[in-house]
Amino acid sequence: MATKIRLQRFGKKGKPFYHVVVADARAPRDGKFIERLGSYNPNTNPATIEINFEKALDWVNKGAQPTDTCRAILSYKGILYKKHLEGGVKKGALTEEQAEAKFALWLEGKTVKIEGKKEILSKSKQEIKKATLLAEAKKKEEMAAAIIAKNTPSEEVEETEVEETSEVEVLAGVEETVAEEAPETEEEAPVAEVEETVVEEAPEAEVEVAEEAPADEPTEEAPSDETAE
Repeated sequence: MATKIRLQRFGKKGKPFYHVVVADARAPRDGKFIERLGSYNPNTNPATIEINFEKALDWVNKGAQPTDTCRAILSYKGILYKKHLEGGVKKGALTEEQAEAKFALWLEGKTVKIEGKKEILSKSKQEIKKATLLAEAKKKEEMAAAIIAKNTPSEEVEETEVEETSEVEVLAGVEETVAEEAPETEEEAPVAEVEETVVEEAPEAEVEVAEEAPADEPTEEAPSDETAE
């Protein structure tokens, strides 16, 4: 019977969770399986992988074929490398002690890489958090500045309205003063008219005098009549 090492899907939509199982190659993906080897959670960073090393190595040695994703998981956990070293021991290229030493060295290097990746991710998270906090602080400052800018023009408008009101009151006071002085001007107007009338009538008097003057001339000729007598 051909067997495969593959993933069996669980979890909810958008957040899948997988079991690593050994199943018949002809069985459906989520159908019956022979043995469960571990689990794989891709929702974390780095992904969380829990697997039974000895069982997985035994099934690989028996000829179980892993899918592409399961092959990457087995390689990540060192199962395929362990199988490779055991093959070298069987061929006589390596001793068991040498194979164990190489695997321990590889495992140490792998652990350092994983820890380094976790540290980098942790720093990235802290930087992202700081950037987020700075962005929020900047946004709050911009909102405060916008509120101040929004309130400032209204105060200027109120001051302008007060100034305009005072100007209107001053103009109203001037108009009232002019209105109070207007009757005095009207009373003085007839005097000016009288003066103009007098000035206009004066020449007529002169004309009348000039016209009456020749009437007195015969009185001057009276002595000539007496002389004649």
